[in-house]
Amino acid sequence: MTGSQSNDPTAVLGDNLARLLGAERAGLQRVGQRRIKRLAAPSKAREAVRYDPKWLDALPQAHGAAPWKCLTEALYFEARGETVKGQFAVAEVILNRVASPLYPDNVCAVVNQGTGQRNRCQFSYTCDGRAEHVSDQRLYARLGKVARLMLDGSPRLLTGGATHYHNRSVDPNWARRFARTASIGQHVFYRQPGALAAN
Repeated sequence: MTGSQSNDPTAVLGDNLARLLGAERAGLQRVGQRRIKRLAAPSKAREAVRYDPKWLDALPQAHGAAPWKCLTEALYFEARGETVKGQFAVAEVILNRVASPLYPDNVCAVVNQGTGQRNRCQFSYTCDGRAEHVSDQRLYARLGKVARLMLDGSPRLLTGGATHYHNRSVDPNWARRFARTASIGQHVFYRQPGALAAN
C-alpha cells in the first residue's frame, strides 16, 4: 500500500526547501567563491571612521598592493575636490561594484572598466585623454588612508549601496533609470537595479 503525499505537509515543505536551496546554490555560484570569501572576511577596521581630515592626517601612512593603489588613484582623480565624507562615498561606490556580480570582482578592473573605449569608461579620468599626474602629495597620502580604511572593511553606510554617481553639473541618461540613494557634496549617488547593496 502506498500513501498519498498530497496531504503530507512535510512532503510539501521538503519540496519547497529543496527548491529554495537549489536557487540559493545557483545564486552563490553566480557570485563566485572569491567574492563570497571577501564578503565573509572579518573586518580589519579597528576604529569607527570619522569624516574629518585632521583625524585622517593623524593616522599612520597607508600602503598596499594594486587594489590600494587603484582605489587611491581613483579617489584622487575622481573625488579630490570633495569633502572627506564625499571621498569615502566615492570609495563606497567602487567597492559596491566589486561586491556586485554585475561588475568585475577586483578594484583595478572596476576602476579601469571600459578604459580605452571612447565614452565607455566607468570613471572619467581613465579616458579623458589627460595624463594622470599627482600634484598634491599630501592629499594623495590622505586619500591613501581613506582607501586603506575602506579596503580593510570600514562600513559602507553613506550611499545606500550605490553603484553609480555623477557630478551635479551633469545629467546622465542612466540617472533616470536608477534609484537615487544619496547626495553628498558635489555628487549624487544611485544604485543600479539588480546590483547587490553589500558591505
